[in-house]
Parts: sequence; C-alpha cells; structure tokens
Amino acid sequence: MRRKIAWSRIKDSTSTEWSLDNEDVLRRRNQYGLNDIAGIKVNVWYELIINTMTDPMIWFLLITSMLFASLNNYREAIILGLAIIPLIGMDAFLHWRTQSSTQSLIGQLATSVSVIRSGKVIHIPSIELVPGDLVLIQSGEPIPADGLILAADNIQIEESSLTGESIPVTKNTGLSLQVTYKDSPVDSSYWGFAGTKILTGHGLLRVVFTGKETLYGQIVHSALATAKEKTPLQAALSKLVFNLIFVAGFLCVLLAVVRIVQGFGVIDAILSAATLAVAALPDEFPIVLTFYLGVGVYRLARKKALVRRAVSVENLGRITVICSDKTGTITEGHFKVAEYFPTAITDAKTLLYLAAIASRKDSYDLLDIAIMDEVDKAQLYVEPRLKTYPFTEDRKRETSVIAKDSKWLIVTKGAPETIMALSTLNFEEKAAWKEKIKELAALRFKVIACAKIEMAEDSDLSEPTQYYEWMGLLAFSDPVRPGVIEAIAECQASHIHVLMITGDHPSTAQAIARQIGLGAGNPTVIRAEELNDYIGERANKNLLDIDVIARAIPIQKLDVVKALQSQGELVAVTGDGVNDVPALKAGNIGIAMGERGSQSAREVSDIVLLDDNFDSIVNAISEGRQLFKNIRHAFNYLLMLHFPFILSAALIPLMGYPLPFYPIHVVLLELIIHPTALLVFQDIPEDNELGPIERNKNYNFFSPRDWQKIIVTGVVTTIIITMSFILSLKLGYTDNYARALILAMLSSISIGITIALNGLSIRGKRIIIYIIALFTVLLIQLPVAAAFLDLVPLNFLSWLLILMTGLITWIMVRVS
Repeated sequence: MRRKIAWSRIKDSTSTEWSLDNEDVLRRRNQYGLNDIAGIKVNVWYELIINTMTDPMIWFLLITSMLFASLNNYREAIILGLAIIPLIGMDAFLHWRTQSSTQSLIGQLATSVSVIRSGKVIHIPSIELVPGDLVLIQSGEPIPADGLILAADNIQIEESSLTGESIPVTKNTGLSLQVTYKDSPVDSSYWGFAGTKILTGHGLLRVVFTGKETLYGQIVHSALATAKEKTPLQAALSKLVFNLIFVAGFLCVLLAVVRIVQGFGVIDAILSAATLAVAALPDEFPIVLTFYLGVGVYRLARKKALVRRAVSVENLGRITVICSDKTGTITEGHFKVAEYFPTAITDAKTLLYLAAIASRKDSYDLLDIAIMDEVDKAQLYVEPRLKTYPFTEDRKRETSVIAKDSKWLIVTKGAPETIMALSTLNFEEKAAWKEKIKELAALRFKVIACAKIEMAEDSDLSEPTQYYEWMGLLAFSDPVRPGVIEAIAECQASHIHVLMITGDHPSTAQAIARQIGLGAGNPTVIRAEELNDYIGERANKNLLDIDVIARAIPIQKLDVVKALQSQGELVAVTGDGVNDVPALKAGNIGIAMGERGSQSAREVSDIVLLDDNFDSIVNAISEGRQLFKNIRHAFNYLLMLHFPFILSAALIPLMGYPLPFYPIHVVLLELIIHPTALLVFQDIPEDNELGPIERNKNYNFFSPRDWQKIIVTGVVTTIIITMSFILSLKLGYTDNYARALILAMLSSISIGITIALNGLSIRGKRIIIYIIALFTVLLIQLPVAAAFLDLVPLNFLSWLLILMTGLITWIMVRVS
C-alpha cells in the first residue's frame, strides 16, 4: 500500500534526534485535534443541562405554569413549577449515566503510549498524540497512529486487521526517504498503520496522521457515514407517541371549543385544555424506554458485553441468525500443543526441545507461546540463541542457531510444505507425511513441521536452504470455549440459526462444527466459492440450510449478512478487524471483540464483548429478549392507565360537568405512574434462558391481543370512572369529593394492572405497590393533605367501590 504525504507533514520527520516541545504539541492539537478515531463527544456539565432542557414535557409544564400564574392561580403555578424539578433531575441523571457508560467504554478500550517530547520519554494516553510526535513502539502493543518507522529492530507487524492476511509483515526504516517540497510517496515497508499490532522487535515511529486521518479513521468514518436505521421498537414508539399527541391535541381543541359553547368562558376553556394537555402528553414513553435500555446496558456490562448504542439492546432480543467467527469466539483463540509426531529416530521430548530452539520466549505468536508453555511444564533447558532468522511472509519459517556439543545446531520450524521442501525426505516419505498432515487438518489441528542441521563451529552461520533432517510434526489445538456447546444448543432450541464463517480448511471447520453441535451434530459445510448458489439473482439454495462457510474472506461475510436480511432475518454478526467493518455496520447487531478486536471494529459495532466469548452473545440475546418483554409490559401498563385517565379528563367536562382533575392532581398521578412503570417491570432472565422469538421484522410492537386487552380494559375503566364522578355529584357530594373518588380509583386501577401483569412474587415489587396504596390513602384521608390538594376524605362505601374497581381491572387484564 502506498500513499502520498504532504511535504509540510514530514519535513524534519526523518530525524530521530528531533522531538516536539509543549508549544508544538498545543499548536498541532489545535490544528489537527485529538487522536480520536470515532470523535466521541463528551459533554461538560452545562451541556448536560442544555440536553436535559430539550425535553418537551419540561417546557410544556413551564409554559402551563406561567399560564396559571398569569391567571392569578399561583398555587397551581407553583405546583407545576415544582413538578419540573424531579423531571429535570431524572432527565439529567439519564443523560449523565449514558455519558458515563460512554466514558467507561472509552476507558476500557483506551491505550497509553511512550513518547519523546522535549528530548524526554513520557507516558501519555494515545488519544493525546499529535502529528510529529516521536513514539517508542515495541512488541505486544498496537501502533497508535499512522506514521514513518524511523528505527526498527527486528520489527514484525500483524496487519491482518487491514489486509486480512495473518502473516506477519517485516518493517524497514524510512530514514532514507527522499523528502522534497512536493508530496512524497511512501509505501508500507517503512510505514506503520494505526491499530495494527507489533509481534516482535521495537523501534521509533514518527506520527504523521492521527484520528480520522489515519487509514483506520477513514474506514471507520466511511462506515459511520451510513445512518443506522431505527430499531423496530424505536419506530413503533415514534409512531405511538405521534398518534397519542395527535389524539391529545384534537381532544384539547375540542374541549376548549365545547367549554366556550357551554358558557364557561375563555379562561375556563384555556385551563381545561391546558390540564388535559398536561395529562395527555405521552412523556412517560421515551423516559421508560431510556430507563429500561439503561438498565439493559448495565446488566450486559456485568456479563462482559459493553453496549455502544443503547437501543441495540432491544434489537438483540429479536435476533434470528448469528454469523460468528470461529477463532477466539467459538474457540479460545490460543493454541495448545495437542500431539507430537516425531520420526522414528527421535522422541516427543526431543521434538519439543528442537521446536523451542526456533521459538521466542517473549513472542506474541500464538504457536510460540504454546510451545514455550510446554517447555516450562517439561522443565527443559534451551540454550541461548546465537542467531535468528525470523519468520516472514515469504519464508514461512523461523530458523535459530545454538551452540551444542561443540557444534552449531540449526533448527527451523514452520509450514510443513516449506520445511518439507528444505528436507532430505524422499518422495515416498513426503507422501506419507502429507497424508498425516491431511488427517490432522481434518481433525481441526494446526500443524507445523520441524527440521535440523548440525554444522561445525567454524562453519558459516548463514541460514541453510537445503539438506535439513526432518524431525516430525507438532499438532496444535484451539480448544472450544467452555459454555459454547451449551450456548449453541440453547440457540437451536430457541430457533436461532448459528452460521460459522471461517477462513479455515473445510475439514477443520467441519470437525469443530460437529464438536459444538452445529446442524444437530451433522453440520452442512460449504466453501466460500459455492456462495453463488445461495446469494444473488441466480441463488437457488437457502442460506439457512448451511451451518459453516469455510475459506471465507471478510467481504463475503458482508454479502451473507445482506442476503440473510433480504430473507427477513435479523442478523447479529461478529468481527475483529478493519476488514470486518462493513459487515459489522450492515448487521442488525454488530458485535466486536474486546480482547483481540481492532479499534475500528469496536467503533462501528453496537456491542463490544470484553471476553470474546460466544456464550456472552447468547447471554446478551437473553437479556435483550427479557428487556423486550419488560418494555412491552411497561407500555401496556401505561396505555391501560392513560386510557381512562385521559378519556375521563376529556369526557366529563365535555358533558358539561366540572373539571375532574386540576394540574395538581395530574402531578399526583404522575408520581404514581412513573415509579410503577420504571421499577416494577424489571424482571431478570432466569438462568439466562432464551425466551420466545419474534421472527417477523416488520412487526407491530403491540400484538392484536395486546390492543384487545388495552381497549377493553380502557373502555370499562373509563365508564366506571366517568359514571362514578357523575353519580357522586348526583348524590349531592361536592366536586372535590368526586375528584378524590376517581383519583383513588385510578390508583386502584394502577395497582390492579400491575398485579395482573407482573404478580406479587418479588418482595421489592410488593413494597412499591404497598407504598402507592398507602400514599393514596394518606393524601386523601388526612384532612390537611386533602385540603391542600382540593380533595375531601372518602367514606367506607367509596373505598369499597375503589377496591372493587381495582379487582375488576385485575380480572379483565388477566382474562385478556
């Protein structure tokens, strides 16, 4: 890969002696900004307040309060003004918690770097890097920004997140770069790319591009430029709120006109319409959704899943297909030496010893780590290496030299076909070993070969390219993660199709798929080149009929996701590299890996798994399904209670009777509705079991049965409340007595709905219901409280009627 760099960016950059001072850093930060790939904005305290004040309910209450004050009704004005305080507090808390979650995520994924400034080495967060910084890079660390490598001591870099190739890339230095006054071309041989990982060596990097200007940043922002469509719940909620506002607005206008016609006057008409509007404004729905999603985010974080888009939690509950990687997600992502296959003239211990000679103890290569772990267990002593010829993409082997018994012992290990070509094996022997390698691949083993040469100490130490003595094979396993087999079985029982997409050999992929239970133990495996039969205009087969796609490349993962979505499936897709970004963005839920994932993959994903475990995906889906159920219960409760509340507030004055509610009564009812909706319907999934699935993407949030329940309950309770108010007046009771009666009825209806939907099995829920009941009784029966609220204490028969109303509500909801 080559790119041109402006002369202004790299003048003086090729010198390792020059570094930025504090003034340079400040000037460049102002010019180029932070080294922030996604540009996540963190609000300060006053911005949180501004965001909070965008809540329409707050402005509506403020305007209504001012209206009452202008009409000299100061008590109602003060009460409405005071009601704004808890709303502001709740909104501010929700905004703060959302930001805290974002900051927590940034903190979880942040890295620090060592940088030379003013000639001194200091440690700073990588986000504070600026173009021109001189960074110390070393094995095991990601490159923090794009730049020139000015010093390189055996640097090999893993660039698979950019290129898809897992072979390490050896880097040279860019000291000889010819810098002119024109744009200068550079290539990847001395260029470090942000987000790629250093496997071996150390060196110096001169930062040239940061943040959005890096290749990572360009890929991420290209993906982020495409807007993520609303989740079905968001769309359903927007439609519901719009319809409720339309109906409420119509009723308010109608009420105002009718009251004027009835002769009550303009002021009464305005107050009536304003009171109805306060009651009818559907502010609870977005608050409840935000709160429940926040709870879902918190619970998922405890299960090693960090949520970047809170609304994604709801979509999780409706996933029908999981497109999963194999390595590191289904398997543990680190290798173990499973078996040794030495030649007849040696043994397993000697083969391990020889492999250790050609391995590095401080390596981040997974195979080297596995070999050195076995060496430690066997307590083998490995002599210091005198010289090493490192693994490269061209050589596909690593060779080391040690002194042994007054000789040079030269050992090479690597890809079996490469080592075999350097060996002295004859044709029949090669055929036999090739058959063994094929058998091991079918058993899902990663295989390397080992060979040696002994030379006199006075021999030239240049690396031999032939006549190696073949010593045998080492087979490595990548064990399946604990819990994956059970998670796969649970997915299949819940009709979630799991599709494993891997670059492995079909035989290896099939063996692993069979082990974890894909396809009920008999998985269907295809090669990526067979996808034309399943995707596109000429497709004549169903993707849901296969369990594994082998030898796949990242762009094919994107094609698979889009094809599944075109069939009406909701797809969760896992990924860890830059080349996975398009698929992660296209999926209904993009799931990035937290341990081995690239920064770009994390930035475009909806969820980041901290443990990279497939089991965590299933746990997240379980949480999503429970959240969906909780929100549906909460919204059912809100609609069933608002139905009689709003209709009675409109019908009674439309019929020419006094206002059934004053604004203070509306606030009182909100104090009952809010805690119930927010706190009572918070069920936690038992044993993380997956619940029922919603497979139709174009669904209605409320089912026909839900609407039947809402309408029947709403109509009956509206009739009870309206007739009770009118009958009280007919029997000679005061207006305030009638108001107290229907307020208590609404509280009883709230309790009846709550018990019918959620029961009383959990102690915390019982306490909330008891508090609401006691709160209602005390406010009405205590003379001081009742007088302040324009209410009158009720008699025994009235309370009996209130209890009967709650019981009738409970029966209707349960029967429905």
